Amino acid sequence: MVTAAPAPPLPATAVRNHPPRPSVRGLGPNWYATVMGTAIVATAGAGLPVRVPGLGGVCRVVWGLSALMLCAVLAARAAHWARHRDRARADLLDPAVAPFHGCLPMALSAVGAATLSVGAEVIGVRAAVAVDAALWTAGTLTALLTAAGIPALMVLRHRIGPGEASPVWLLPVVAPMVSAATGPALVPHLPPGQGREALLLGCVALAGASLLGTFLMLPLIFDRLVRHGPLPAVLTPAMFLVLGPLGQSTTAAGGLADAAAYTPGVPEAAARFASVAYGVPVMGFALLWLASAAALVVRTARRGMPFAMTWWGFTFPVGTCVTGAAALARHTGLHALGWLAAGLYAALVAAWGLVAARTALGLARGTLLAP
Repeated sequence: MVTAAPAPPLPATAVRNHPPRPSVRGLGPNWYATVMGTAIVATAGAGLPVRVPGLGGVCRVVWGLSALMLCAVLAARAAHWARHRDRARADLLDPAVAPFHGCLPMALSAVGAATLSVGAEVIGVRAAVAVDAALWTAGTLTALLTAAGIPALMVLRHRIGPGEASPVWLLPVVAPMVSAATGPALVPHLPPGQGREALLLGCVALAGASLLGTFLMLPLIFDRLVRHGPLPAVLTPAMFLVLGPLGQSTTAAGGLADAAAYTPGVPEAAARFASVAYGVPVMGFALLWLASAAALVVRTARRGMPFAMTWWGFTFPVGTCVTGAAALARHTGLHALGWLAAGLYAALVAAWGLVAARTALGLARGTLLAP
């Protein structure tokens, strides 16, 4: 009998060049940013003070996509914790990764808000309110957990060296602000009484907690930039994360002012005045920071800025500025603010299209989930 000779072993170069097999082991908490960045496209589009033909249908499609993405990332992260607990624990103890756990509550609240503002036309108001209430409750509880737990880990377990401060540190403390901005939309759907006022004042407390936490983080981030120069190329898009608390707090102030009409204990006129008095200067600073961050991104891109999941920082923070500008336009009646919201929304859609395409390409090639 003639037997075939054994096949020669593959050259070492062929083994090294073989692409690694994707695994949920490499799927970190930063993947919830894809959900946030997609949901805000739908929510911001629905609230634009400028009417765009066909935008409503597009927003409904994007909302459905964000809901599917949320389910997919939740399932993948559950598998990550079940199969790779060592990596999941290591992520919590890694000061560069741990702050991204703040993306989970923001993703939950963002999809809930999009469901109520956009999805109600598809599934009905009653179902949309139920979904939003469930996601907002889960998002708020996890937001409080991360806002307290991640800074505690930074103090007790993380070892952070000089010059390692990053805008990523804002993610856990901004999460309660997202709840504060999305919660007021539920106020009209509660029966009159203590519940409405409790929810409204609870959102005010969430906004205050997040705002004070942001005030603690921002000086550290700016000090790092001044003393140690620009962020590494892969982290440069994180500069846009500073827009998150600015735009989201302006949105929250506008939403709280709108909800004051349903709570007799809160004067509506005073709430509207406070929202404009707070939102206008904060939006001015947001635009100033946007210009500086964009300049740094352009500078880094010219020198080579590799694609990474940090590019999703171009989406959700800009989206919060869209909703913040739209709230100011609604309360002041200024057309300039409405066109500002429309211009920012155009930038948001362009950024989302680019980043979503690059993410899909990275998933297809298996590079984003490589071990």
